[in-house]
Order: sequence, then C-alpha cells, then structure tokens
Amino acid sequence: MLAMKKSCELCGTSIVADGRAYICSYECTYCESCNARLDECPNCAGDLQPRPTRTTGVSEISARLPQIIRRRIGTRRPGR
Repeated sequence: MLAMKKSCELCGTSIVADGRAYICSYECTYCESCNARLDECPNCAGDLQPRPTRTTGVSEISARLPQIIRRRIGTRRPGR
C-alpha cells in the first residue's frame, strides 16, 4: 500500500492525506511549492507525478480483502 507521508521531504510543510502532493516511484513526497522548483526527485532522480488520493479507508479495504484473495486463488493455473 502506498505510504501517504504527511510532510514534504524538502521543506517539512504538512500535507494532508487528500491534499495535493507529488511522489516518485520510491514514494519520496513533495508539496506543490517544492515540486514547482524541481525537475526530478532530488533523492533518486526519479520522475515526480501527482500523488493519487484515497477514496476509501482501511476498514473498507479490509472488508473487501477476502473477496480479492478468493478471486486470485481461483484464477491461478495448476502447477504454480
């Protein structure tokens, strides 16, 4: 699951869970202001993209989890 970090890695500004933030593939997180000054992630040189927002909480996800596991198990090929 994506780590929704609560502060910018450069300036330390607080970022709310559903607020605009930018991340690289290693989940380095930056606020809008810092992202405007960056061409790439200063830690890993990765591409920065808008961080997705969460529309459900952990309780909703865990309620669906058994169903997901059953689907995955049912679609496995024999011998794997």
